[in-house]
Amino acid sequence: MAINYIKKYKDFLELNHLNESQRKVSLKAIFDRDIADNMYFTFQTKIIRPLKKEDVIDVDSLFKHLTYKTEDTRDKKGKIIKSRDFFDFERSKRLHWILPHIKEKITDDVKIFSCENRIRGKDIIRTYIYNVTEKYIIILEPQRSKLDYYFITAYYLEKKYGGPNMIKNKFKNKLEEVY
Repeated sequence: MAINYIKKYKDFLELNHLNESQRKVSLKAIFDRDIADNMYFTFQTKIIRPLKKEDVIDVDSLFKHLTYKTEDTRDKKGKIIKSRDFFDFERSKRLHWILPHIKEKITDDVKIFSCENRIRGKDIIRTYIYNVTEKYIIILEPQRSKLDYYFITAYYLEKKYGGPNMIKNKFKNKLEEVY
């Protein structure tokens, strides 16, 4: 588990040999170091915060969002239910990639842009840090004040979920400035 704590960008975290409890301890240590306990977790001078849930900053939900994926399941009546109960090795083995991208220390082909998205009936601006080389994306949402960001998610772009083409389409519709 300690080996993961010293992994650097482009290396993958070693998770396959760990049981669920060990995995969580290993990933949580990296999450706490890089995000939750990092007083300097900023992007272009703006503080990055987890989303609020019922007016409370929800760090635990952010951790789960960065290490689990949403999948559709069906209940007994056949109704589709979205569930974030599936551990995502692809997201998790790249958890330590977030900080170097946020700090803009990556030499790969990285595109940083903002675009407007239609989410739950509202037009929302989101900022994307897209590593073209590694097919990795980090999504931030400017707060209304535009002084800080909310951390939305970070993940490896898989083809079955839209992959790089989805981000290329967003890039085509990018705004003039990064929010």
